[in-house]
Amino acid sequence: MADVTFTVDGKKLTAPAGTLLIDACRKAGIEIPAFCYYPGLSLQAACRMCVVRQEKVPKLQTACTTTVAEGQSFTTESPEIAQARKATIELLLGNHPLDCPVCDAGGECELQDMTFKYGAGESLYVEAKQHREEQKWSPAVYFDRPRCILCYRCVRMCGEGMDVWALGIQNRGATSTIAPNGGDHLDCEQCGMCIDACPVGALTSDTYRYKTRPWEMNHVSTVCTHCGDGCKVTLGVRQANDGAEIIRADNRDKSGINGDFLCAKGRFGFDFVESADRLTKPLVRNAQGKLEPATWEHAIRVVAAKFKEIRDSKGGSSIGVIGSNTTTNEENYLLQKFARTVLQTNNIDHVRSTDYAGFAKALAGTTGRTASLRDTETAKAILLIGGNPTEEHPLLAWNLRTNFRHNQVRLYIATDSPIKLERQAIQSLLLPVEGYEALTEYLTGNDAALDGVEGAAGFRDALHAEESLLVIFGEEYRGPAIETLVKWGLGKEGVKFAYLGDYANSRGAADMGLYPDLLPGYVPVASPSAFGEEYANLSAAAGLDAAAMLDAAGEGKLAALYIVGSDPITTYGVDPTALKNTFVVVQDIFLTPTAASADIVLPSASLYEKTGTLTNSYGDVQLTKKAADKAGIKPDFEIIVRLAGAMGADVKKLVPFGKTNGVSADMGQSRGAQSGEADRHAVWLRAQGLEPRLSPFDPLAVLDEIERLIPSYKLDRLNLFGGNDTSTEPGFVPVSSIVSARDLVLPAHEGLFTSGVLGAHTAALVELNQYQNEAVTEAAAD
Repeated sequence: MADVTFTVDGKKLTAPAGTLLIDACRKAGIEIPAFCYYPGLSLQAACRMCVVRQEKVPKLQTACTTTVAEGQSFTTESPEIAQARKATIELLLGNHPLDCPVCDAGGECELQDMTFKYGAGESLYVEAKQHREEQKWSPAVYFDRPRCILCYRCVRMCGEGMDVWALGIQNRGATSTIAPNGGDHLDCEQCGMCIDACPVGALTSDTYRYKTRPWEMNHVSTVCTHCGDGCKVTLGVRQANDGAEIIRADNRDKSGINGDFLCAKGRFGFDFVESADRLTKPLVRNAQGKLEPATWEHAIRVVAAKFKEIRDSKGGSSIGVIGSNTTTNEENYLLQKFARTVLQTNNIDHVRSTDYAGFAKALAGTTGRTASLRDTETAKAILLIGGNPTEEHPLLAWNLRTNFRHNQVRLYIATDSPIKLERQAIQSLLLPVEGYEALTEYLTGNDAALDGVEGAAGFRDALHAEESLLVIFGEEYRGPAIETLVKWGLGKEGVKFAYLGDYANSRGAADMGLYPDLLPGYVPVASPSAFGEEYANLSAAAGLDAAAMLDAAGEGKLAALYIVGSDPITTYGVDPTALKNTFVVVQDIFLTPTAASADIVLPSASLYEKTGTLTNSYGDVQLTKKAADKAGIKPDFEIIVRLAGAMGADVKKLVPFGKTNGVSADMGQSRGAQSGEADRHAVWLRAQGLEPRLSPFDPLAVLDEIERLIPSYKLDRLNLFGGNDTSTEPGFVPVSSIVSARDLVLPAHEGLFTSGVLGAHTAALVELNQYQNEAVTEAAAD
């Protein structure tokens, strides 16, 4: 809409016609208080805190429902307005318990802030306050009724935002209260969004309540360690005896790719960091066959000596390396470089949950055809094929619902089983079981492919009529099937693609070259391009994939196996005794079945305990920052560097730190005299490559090399280091010469409360999973 000019407190402002006054003012830096207003949700106008005076209008108006128009004039602060707001606060405090010293919202409470600002230091009420006991609605959510100010944010968040409608209003008038749909319990997705939306301390979380205060914590913004959406999460961290512990997770700053959304795993799934099952000391198998604690120096020395002996006596091809979907890009890149240049083997792979190599091959030579996660919130038409985003990709589901509410997106869904998002779909198509390749054939013109499927013709016609389309699909498509689908989309203008993976860095593991036949950026080892000059001892022969390595170990053909952050024994169903004649080294945070079978176990840090970058399913790269710490563990990056150094490798060639590759260093010239100014300039210096890489343990030194050698990783560093996401472009890499390998994709299909090994050791998620399963069982019995 056209811009209009209006006046607020004597200042001329400009905004599109129809913009809510409260939004226009906030964008201009004029704060108008409000309890019930929440951006993105329907208007309630229940609290009356946002009242303003509009010229030529007799009564005070609510800024959350007033839209701006040409020539209007408003006053947001005056004695009259202050008195009206003070009266509102007096009413709200009439039955409020005033327990700020013990309330979890203390220090972050909007009611507390407004009370300090507008007074209301005394009450005209003389009646005794009505007390109600705190209610436990679920293992995650508690409700304190007297604190509730009936703003209805939680009701709208659960209903409109989550499409669950688990909260409502019970009774009327002075006895009105928020009530759960289960009577005395919540039957919902346990996302906790109602907790973050609550402006007071009426809704609190089990993981945080009565544990600490906001000012006692450091607040670190990082990336969630669970699914492939890559949500930004703010961790509240407090010092502990053995390091730093995470007390709370939320995203109230709303600055990430996920806005203010977090699912149950992002909000409650962090206590694995403090699990009693964490590995905190290296373990070495003794002469009696038992794993016993050892020092880091001893463990590194033993591993390095054995790897070097095997490489020199039997060749690098007798060593295998299996990487992880939950380590950083820098660690994955370093691991494959260590394998290829120090161990001299191309036997490197990871547990593949999605065929990203096939996706890159299908898009080879094209640009602008991949979608970022942000596109899912604004696209005009979206085709979702397979999967269940509500369970497996909660942020994607949130974006699709938001896009539907705000922009009326035309959502087309084709699955072989019904899913919740069909409520927002303009058309849905129920396919035969595993009928996804048949759908592609039908879209390309083969009418017989979906013969007898009701609504198929209208579905196809509607898709062909769309001028732009975002196609989202998952592991249902692999290898040639991806190429066929992408080829159909490339034949139309305005079609973009998104390919969904399971874990926090499944896409990054593939991009960084954890393949036996592909280097970083999906460059074939047979034609290594710039990597041939960069990597010493690089073999042009493809190595063994993960399954082949395990088979070779069982046949006694693999002398050593180095496993980082993975549990292949469980994933591939391998008998642990098959590895008895192989020297196995496992680097992990828990004693998995694979780690329990290893000769050496090295305790590593989780994503919440390290710095680096992650790439989500859509190719969006974000910076993960170290939040927690635990005595005895080391980041995977440091462990790999120490192993390389102990094997006699030139660490400077492995990690380009110091004065390498023309990287300049700012030693204070542009910082000014004050240390505070250095802090303010830190982001800019890192973005311009002026921060010195003085340590071989600096992951950002490897990020410099990644950007230099991988065409698709030309990142907007200023945006990245400022805490935002930046996109990659897989189509830059010409991989059309890749020969399709055998299907090794093993999708995890993690749900809302499961997350592989991490989920199994996260007490909050285990409890929520049991609670939900019991609720489903009871519902089925009824």
